[in-house]
Amino acid sequence: MTAAAVPTTFAGFGPAEMARRRKALEAVMDREGLQHVVLYGANRSGSAVSWLTGWAVTREAHVLVTRGEPDVLLVSFFNHVPEARRRAAAADVRFAGDAPAATVAALLGQRGAAGAPVGLVGPLPYDQYAVLADGRRVVDLSRAHTRLRLRKSEEEIAALRRAAALTDVAAAAMLEPPVVGCTEHELVARIEYAYVSRGGMHHIHYLGITPMSDPDRSVPAQWPSDRRVAAGDLLTFELSAAVAPEYSGQLLRTVCVAGEPSPQVRELHDVAEAALAAVSERLRPGVHAQELVAAAEVIEDAGFTTVDDLVHGFGGGYLPPVIGSRSRAIRPTPNFTLEAGMTVVVQPNVATPDGRLGVQTGELLLVTDQGPERLHTFPAGLVRSA
Repeated sequence: MTAAAVPTTFAGFGPAEMARRRKALEAVMDREGLQHVVLYGANRSGSAVSWLTGWAVTREAHVLVTRGEPDVLLVSFFNHVPEARRRAAAADVRFAGDAPAATVAALLGQRGAAGAPVGLVGPLPYDQYAVLADGRRVVDLSRAHTRLRLRKSEEEIAALRRAAALTDVAAAAMLEPPVVGCTEHELVARIEYAYVSRGGMHHIHYLGITPMSDPDRSVPAQWPSDRRVAAGDLLTFELSAAVAPEYSGQLLRTVCVAGEPSPQVRELHDVAEAALAAVSERLRPGVHAQELVAAAEVIEDAGFTTVDDLVHGFGGGYLPPVIGSRSRAIRPTPNFTLEAGMTVVVQPNVATPDGRLGVQTGELLLVTDQGPERLHTFPAGLVRSA
């Protein structure tokens, strides 16, 4: 497989898209009767912060949103402020100081809202919450904000298409011969070089490698090892390269390395492909999450189970609906109905009940009125590599 050409570095979301998001957040504020909202994120996982401002949270960040006022972005680490000002040009970017919650409270006071109720989006640490909540009502808007991210704009879909292309390129680069003899670390280096050299950002790259003759794992691992790939190994992967924080593709495949699939691998993968087709065909507006679980019951009918999620929302965060298979429902199936413009990952990770062997297949898909649309172009099905 040869890595394809991918467009140059993503320039970020435009002013119209960012204004759309601000307007959507203001609509939530109106419904709750709020004039002020605080967004919080930490350690590159503050999706509310990056969603509204474009700043990819490094250590910690807070945003104060007030109707009729510019957003104030408070950035921890003084040396990160200059870059934040470049990336979040529409916000008033300042250093957060040693007590950022106190800084937010002081800003609220300056805006005449010393005791006014405030909305909160994000997992604010308790000690900071106590400062913010001192003398005022705090309204949790995290779920309401999540709902704003479920249906994608045209600009978001375009970004996800590019992220999917970067992810496809990374998968192809990983599988360039030779694979036999490479360590998992070396395969990860191929993956990262492929998308970083094309302007991509890290999201995840999980690999699972085990001999088909004596398997010992059913799902990819979150950290690579120094184990060397051998002929007859089974390689499963879950790859996501991003173009912006939380905007990545997601590709899952199973690879037979320098050999044909064992009968058990073939059976598992046939079932996985059947489940993928059955679930994907139902990705239409108005379909309830329970219908997706029922569509995948071919897995249990064949005597197998799953380890990973069957379906989850994706693109702009890890989103609802998060659905397990009938035999591995870690949480209840949500009361959730699909809508056009949502993006989801369908990923039946079919595994033996003893957990010693499993396969992966699936990818990021767009829900449309006509059915599912692929955002990836990587070949479907079982992969073979030298």
